[in-house]
Amino acid sequence: MWDFFETVRHRHSIRKYQTDTPVEAEKLNAILETACAAPSAGDLQAYHITVVRNEQIRKQLAEAASRQQFIAEAPVVLVFSAEPVRSAEHFGERGANIYALQDTTIAATYAQLAVVAAGMASTWVGDFDEQRVREILGLEADQIPLSILSIGYPAEVAELSPRRHLDEIVSWR
Repeated sequence: MWDFFETVRHRHSIRKYQTDTPVEAEKLNAILETACAAPSAGDLQAYHITVVRNEQIRKQLAEAASRQQFIAEAPVVLVFSAEPVRSAEHFGERGANIYALQDTTIAATYAQLAVVAAGMASTWVGDFDEQRVREILGLEADQIPLSILSIGYPAEVAELSPRRHLDEIVSWR
């Protein structure tokens, strides 16, 4: 089993998936449990995760996401939606405007790392028509889709993308 640092280093966006290899239910469940173990403001878990295995719905999501076809080709897609009303009940405007978004993206990040730990790959998609995704998934009015995560076994080797040097990102005081 990889340690945490290797898991992070091996996380790369993959846009080609093995279409004949399904994601095992136990691995998917472990990924979802890991996402739900993520920290959240007040332990409210102000988010909702929609699991999409249905091919027709994945195709619709791909169209809603600027026609990014790899979404349709991935055997599983997770859509992470914020629930700002849930945070607002405890934390007011800051909860609605910030905490729910943070909670949702932290959960999606945990899921993305769990995918790597499970021997698979993913791509985080943020470029999509929010209203169309709401309609496709039948989301509640208070659920805001923030990220689409395509998941599957990779059918390509990821190209390493350049990273900024720490000195450009980190400051010390």
